[in-house]
Amino acid sequence: MIETNVKKNFLDLFYHDVKDYNLDKSNRLNVFTLKVKNNAFAYDELVKLLSNHLYHFALSRTEVQKLIDAEEYSTLVKSAQEKLRVYSANEGELGEILLYCLLESHLGAPKILTKLEIKTSNNDYVKGADGIHLLKLTDKDFQLILGESKLNSDLQKGVYEAFGSLLKLLNDNKKLDFEIGLINSQLVKEAFNENLYDYLKKVIVPSARDDKINTDYSFGIFLGFDIEITTEEENKPNAEFRTHIRDKIKQQIQNITDSINFQINKSEFVGYDFYIYIIPFSNLKIKRKEIIKELT
Repeated sequence: MIETNVKKNFLDLFYHDVKDYNLDKSNRLNVFTLKVKNNAFAYDELVKLLSNHLYHFALSRTEVQKLIDAEEYSTLVKSAQEKLRVYSANEGELGEILLYCLLESHLGAPKILTKLEIKTSNNDYVKGADGIHLLKLTDKDFQLILGESKLNSDLQKGVYEAFGSLLKLLNDNKKLDFEIGLINSQLVKEAFNENLYDYLKKVIVPSARDDKINTDYSFGIFLGFDIEITTEEENKPNAEFRTHIRDKIKQQIQNITDSINFQINKSEFVGYDFYIYIIPFSNLKIKRKEIIKELT
């Protein structure tokens, strides 16, 4: 198996405010709140953290290893930065990066492919899943996780949009076939040797005749939303603000779980598992562009 590049210490920057909340059909919801200092989210620390993982997200494993072996570290960073769209027109790639980091660090599901790494220029727009990860359940049972991220100030709308995108993917067999075709065409870039390549091929498209490996599809969803912070709240003492804002976030999450369960229970999603992650932001529309600007 390939290993994750984003380790569990990625999560040290976040409060794990909702841990494996039980949704319908044994699905799970996790909410991570960015560390709070001086009554504000620590966006400066988030930028540094994401910068350290950008090249693994944006480039294939073989490309990363080739540049590291050649000690071309500046090229490595620049190549990753050039994949990102211009920050002023960049609405969603922050969510894609965060979903990648969470699936690897929290779930332990290594990346097989991200939409960003197959772009030929930063102006490209690639349709389909934001990323594809591989989760090993047992020695013979695996899941290919199709990623979908949505950044929407309104969490309710974000839920609707994310599940709506996944429904379109499921209802169009050509799109799902396209995703698997992409994996097969790009897999050689993620395997370091022929044995690993052959093994991954067997996992991704297992043979029913051999009956040694079973692989199902599942979904990873990232939702970023805007938590409103009033002037009165900002002026609270630090410790009081920290407790208050985390409680406020947890309440908003509690208010949205029925909507998530409603989506999960749609007939089209029977037999599919969901791994759902939520991170709140303040001034989301501004911050998501500022963060991408700093990353590039």
